Amino acid sequence: KELYSTGLLIFHVYCDIHDVLDHHRTPVSHNIFVAFLSSCAGAYSGSSIANYAAAVRVWHLLHGMEWQVNEIEYKALLEGATRLAPSTSKRTRQAPFTLEVLDIFHSLMDHNDPHDAAIFTCIICSFFCIARLGEFTVPAISKFDLMKHVTQASLTFTQNHQNLPVIKFSLPTTKMSPTGEDVHCAPHALPSPSDPKMALDNHLHINASSNASSHLFAWKHPINGMRPLFKKEVIKCIDSITKAHPNMPDLKGHSLCIGGTLFYLLKGVPFDVVKTMGRWSSKSFTLYLRHHALILAPFLQNQPDMLNDLRHYILPPVR
Repeated sequence: KELYSTGLLIFHVYCDIHDVLDHHRTPVSHNIFVAFLSSCAGAYSGSSIANYAAAVRVWHLLHGMEWQVNEIEYKALLEGATRLAPSTSKRTRQAPFTLEVLDIFHSLMDHNDPHDAAIFTCIICSFFCIARLGEFTVPAISKFDLMKHVTQASLTFTQNHQNLPVIKFSLPTTKMSPTGEDVHCAPHALPSPSDPKMALDNHLHINASSNASSHLFAWKHPINGMRPLFKKEVIKCIDSITKAHPNMPDLKGHSLCIGGTLFYLLKGVPFDVVKTMGRWSSKSFTLYLRHHALILAPFLQNQPDMLNDLRHYILPPVR
């Protein structure tokens, strides 16, 4: 909603600056719309311009106004704007978390400290569940909502159809499923620093709460009591450890999702199974792998069969 509002605001500011009369804005003429997008090109990222253009288009559709822009030209304009996007608007490709990196994080964090215990457990669970960090954290300390965020009651230790142990997290709602989704991971067969079961046991012991409705990764603040885990707290922790160690790759919050995907691919888990674990549609998973191919390829180069499978999975079919 905020992005669309911003798009409309920028469109009307452009029209005001260039003295575009109201009746030329609604419906917007082909020439004015092209001029508007051209003025944005080179100043904003391609995704931002696409959102601004979509806002103007939806605004027309909602009010029953004629949309005079040709669909083919519309797409060509957006593609051109993306190519002209400033380099500062483009995110650097994020390196993936790996088991080795998780072990380093484990060695550098105090697992008897409530805050560190909660953050490390959140990182571990996000990695092995291929979950988005925002699905396991809250956007702000005051924004915790048990109808939207994972709670202690959402955690279940169960077994799969082969009677193997499984850790299930029931997410009340997600970006793609307002009615919620389940994500899973498994305890490690042998004890290890990155074992999600060990991390959860430690966290739930250090940050014990009698309230099953509290945030799953809530931690005991020395003054304010139990506090839900704030997404920016996790990102800040990742940044501080990364910057303090020059040999550490450039890690961000999304590095966990990339890393989890890579972990299962290297374990030989089929692409379609990883797709299901990450809760992607077929098309979105293909696009995701294509976007991160340059990151994944170096890790897969010692496994030519896997690299070949990746190539076949993400490349479009020959016509």
